[in-house]
Amino acid sequence: MKNNTNKPVSVQPLVDVVKALRAPNGCPWDQKQTHESLRRYFIEETYEVVDAIDNKDMPNLREELGDVLLQVVFHSQLADEAGQFTLEDVINDVTEKMIRRHPHVFNPDNNEKTYTWDELKAQEKKNIQHSVLDGVSKGLPALVAAYKLQEKAAKLGFDWNELDPVWAKVSEEMDEFKEAIAQEDRENMEKEAGDVLFSLINLLRWYKIGGENALNRTNNKFRQRFAHVERCVKDSGKSWKDFSLEELDLFWESAKVSEQKHSLK
Repeated sequence: MKNNTNKPVSVQPLVDVVKALRAPNGCPWDQKQTHESLRRYFIEETYEVVDAIDNKDMPNLREELGDVLLQVVFHSQLADEAGQFTLEDVINDVTEKMIRRHPHVFNPDNNEKTYTWDELKAQEKKNIQHSVLDGVSKGLPALVAAYKLQEKAAKLGFDWNELDPVWAKVSEEMDEFKEAIAQEDRENMEKEAGDVLFSLINLLRWYKIGGENALNRTNNKFRQRFAHVERCVKDSGKSWKDFSLEELDLFWESAKVSEQKHSLK
């Protein structure tokens, strides 16, 4: 059901709930939480939002966005209790930042030079940022971080001008990985494996494909197909050990056929 878009939206009811949970007579679990203990939940909720988007599941997206909002309110409440900042500070800061970074929208009559988003970010952080890469959080998932690191370097001209060297780099890194495997050098194998992934992310970037999103879609596809294989095994009345890999692969192929038929509907 759609709400009246002109009606002011307030997060105060949620703030009040979190405050009650944190109060002396509140919930013991909520009372003992810290920024550090909640970190994993913020990450998990964010991925659940992405999953809802990928599945085009709007009811679930609505729910998961609420869970992310809860995390924002909870962290803000912890900071408020410690006298560090409030939820109002968080909202005001991001509102001012969005206005500041979109001068063409909120100050269209200003005749000064129009700066890009990255130029405006650099101006804001020039006193604390020593490298353009400092803006990429070390807490990001590795695939996302790799994409953003390459993207920022490319904006400064540190990038190839055509695709052929990008493809060649992927082949080069694969060869070095194979060499490390042949040498049975575990430490170098991990290093070269990382180089392979980094070069693949760079290749995907050239095609404007986010590695995290691409891999997440493949993970979901694997889940669906493997669930089909599990159903086939269960329906057969046999156990997994009664099937050869070739027989299980036939179930897998039937899952692919089923997907194709469904996509044609």
